[in-house]
Amino acid sequence: MAEPEPKQKGDIVEGYRILAELGRGAASIIYLVQDPKTKQVWALKHVEKKGPKEQRFLDQAELEARTSQAVGHAGVRHVEKVIKKGSLLSVKELYLVMELVDGVSLHEMEEISLPDAVDVFRQVASGMAAMHDAGYVHADMKPHNVIVGPDFDGKLVAKIIDLGQACKVGTVKERIQGTPDYIAPEQVHRREITGKTDVYNLGATMYWVLTRRNIPTAMGAKADSLVGSLDDSLIEKPTPVCELNPEVPERLSDLIAECVEVVPEKRPANMHKVADRLDLIYGILRAAEDDADAPTDVASDIG
Repeated sequence: MAEPEPKQKGDIVEGYRILAELGRGAASIIYLVQDPKTKQVWALKHVEKKGPKEQRFLDQAELEARTSQAVGHAGVRHVEKVIKKGSLLSVKELYLVMELVDGVSLHEMEEISLPDAVDVFRQVASGMAAMHDAGYVHADMKPHNVIVGPDFDGKLVAKIIDLGQACKVGTVKERIQGTPDYIAPEQVHRREITGKTDVYNLGATMYWVLTRRNIPTAMGAKADSLVGSLDDSLIEKPTPVCELNPEVPERLSDLIAECVEVVPEKRPANMHKVADRLDLIYGILRAAEDDADAPTDVASDIG
């Protein structure tokens, strides 16, 4: 898989000035760019097809744009437009002009308080609920795909990125797609992908953030070991989060355990339900913090 030829700082590409390179993927490079006319700053993703096997990267980029634009939620990275290069029947390269998301991924955050983590989880659940309402499933939720940064008031704001594995609700994929440590059994077995697939992926993400351990999945201990290909009941149940991290309340630990149930029917009914329960847990945690910070009343007797 060859990456596109990198652009240099100061180059003008499709009307945008390259300011810096932000990162690289399997067949893509992402740049920090500016529109010289409006001075607006964007992230520009360049995907180039250099052989037939790389067509899927162009397809994924188009799907990312289509999904983002269909969802239109503040918690999901917005793709402003798609620029295609080549002929009508044979697109050779593609540019996505994307919202610039400032922050670090959940995977990169070395420390995060429990209330802040739950706040991020509920924001992510809300964004994915909007995706499901629009008819799409993210299908690759993991700590790497949540960018977190402070707003003007210092509050952490979460943004869902990388919609390249997204699909319509009810899709049955031809290939196993997903990240082994977060993948749902139905993804491994190439069964129908639904909103409950995202529920599982989010549960596995929350588990890792709070314990720094991964749950056992249908991919097995090794990426080529398909435990669930024989029987989903062989998948080991994860240790409850509250046993690994005593700070985590039982209510949150139970929610995560339900999210990563092997059988989709045993998971929460939908992502809205997950978001509602996270809202409640967040409220309880914040109330406990406020009580702890409240000044102690001192009674004095006046003789």
